[in-house]
Amino acid sequence: MANATAVIETVHGTIELEFFEDKAPGHVQNFKDLAQKGFYDGTTFHRVIPGFMIQGGDPNSRNEDRSRHGTGGPGYTIDAEFNDVSHKRGILSMARSQNPNSAGSQFFIVVNDSTFLDRQYTAFGRVTSGMEVADKIVNEPRDHNDNPHSRMEIKSITIKEG
Repeated sequence: MANATAVIETVHGTIELEFFEDKAPGHVQNFKDLAQKGFYDGTTFHRVIPGFMIQGGDPNSRNEDRSRHGTGGPGYTIDAEFNDVSHKRGILSMARSQNPNSAGSQFFIVVNDSTFLDRQYTAFGRVTSGMEVADKIVNEPRDHNDNPHSRMEIKSITIKEG
């Protein structure tokens, strides 16, 4: 059976992902549940670092007040599922605080190989098409907090079961 996929509609186009359900089943299910509830709709990629990654999934990023961008979540956390997937270009992974078991809703897509993250962050999918969209987003002009000046909105995320 094929893995489930996700389609992220952004202001710059579409990013398609496939999930690693066998590597991080809890993270995949959490992301799918949030997406299906519309949790991500209208949020932004609030942190972009050229040569590294784009990060989104913070409900606070719907607000024009940028001071709280990057601090929000779904109201709960999930335990880490570190695995053997290397953080190569196009990998989808979960953001977290210093606590390994603090992931909630924020996720990131690496735009350059970032193997220093391996076994420290939970990789749970990969981009299958649309990396050029991620490349456009990561190169947006940004402020001192790496928050793009223009809203890099996630219009919607659609889940397709495998």
